[in-house]
Parts: sequence; C-alpha cells; structure tokens
Amino acid sequence: MKPRTIIGTVGLLICLSPLALAQQAPPAPRQDPGERRHQLGTSAFMVANLFPDPPSFYQLNYGYRLTPRDLLLVEAVTWTYSAPLGVPYWASSKASYRSYPGFVREYGLGLAYQRFLWRGLFGAFHATPLLRQYLDSDKKKIQSGFQLFLTLRLGYRFEFLADRVFLEPSVAVTHWPVSTNVPQAFARADSHWPNYFLFEPGLNVGVRL
Repeated sequence: MKPRTIIGTVGLLICLSPLALAQQAPPAPRQDPGERRHQLGTSAFMVANLFPDPPSFYQLNYGYRLTPRDLLLVEAVTWTYSAPLGVPYWASSKASYRSYPGFVREYGLGLAYQRFLWRGLFGAFHATPLLRQYLDSDKKKIQSGFQLFLTLRLGYRFEFLADRVFLEPSVAVTHWPVSTNVPQAFARADSHWPNYFLFEPGLNVGVRL
C-alpha cells in the first residue's frame, strides 16, 4: 500500500477523532503578556515511516505568536514519493501511469501564517520552496529541480496540560504551481493528474514554550 494512501485513509479518521470525542470546546487560545510566545511542533504522520515502503517523511516547525490570534511559523520538511502528488484517493490503483519510474526526494524550508478564527478553529496558509531530487528505481540521482508548494489549511487546536501541549487535526487543499527541470518520464506521469490535491489530512502536535 502506498504511504499516501495509508495517510489518506487512516489519517482522516485520526484527524476527526478528537472532534468526535470532545464534549466541550476549549477556550480560545490565550497568551499571557511575555509568556509562551514560542512553540515547537511536528507532524504525527511521521508514524508512516514505520510502515512498509516508508515515505521518509520528517517535519519540524517553529512558531512565534505575534498576537493571541496570529502565529508565524517556519517549517522544515523532507519526504519521498513514488507517484504524482495529484493522484486523488479514488483513482484506480491499477492505472499504469499512476507511478513514477523511480521516486522524488524533496527538501524544503517554508513559512506559514496561522490565524485563530474562533476558539481553537484556525485557518493557515503555507508557502514552501522545495529542492527536488529525481532518482531512478536503483536510487541513482537523475537530476535536480525546484517546486513551490502551497497549502491552504483549516483545522482546530486542542490544548492540554495548562495549554502547553497542543494537538491540531486539520484538512487542506495543496497546490504546486511551479515545478522545474522535471525528467520526461516523470512529467509524462504528472500529465495525467492535476497540480493540486483536495482534502489532505494533517495532524500536528507540539508544545508552547
């Protein structure tokens, strides 16, 4: 089973479970003057690295709270994938043009703006430039390229332990308007699918400092 499929099918259930279990919405995120403006976080979906055919997905976020409702984040991320990103959940797994003749490894450092709308409900916009390495099935590098990866996210923050630890299930629309120096065989596989993906689940965890 592909890592994206694992994350997609299982991840949506994980993301929605805190909403189903919550009996009462927590208070709006608050900030004491001069206290806990910083946060560190990551994605709980790094657990996918324990499955067969792991995505080698790693993420680390640093956030700074500008106001009680506004947060600026820096995100470092890396992952690999062996099929076009635009393949939807419902696409047939038997399609011969679904997979690449190898895989892509990406490294990125991006910025995100997060705005709390009501209580723990938030919207966020992420922009991540990615350096891409295209590798063949023998893990030999073919060439390098660049991709701009954009994310529009809607989620909810649950805070625990005196509001120091948080959990953020979310869903997103992703779009990559720029991809450069793509090998012909990879571009041919991409051409069958859109350059966006709907309903990408997210599940971030972290601590406020």
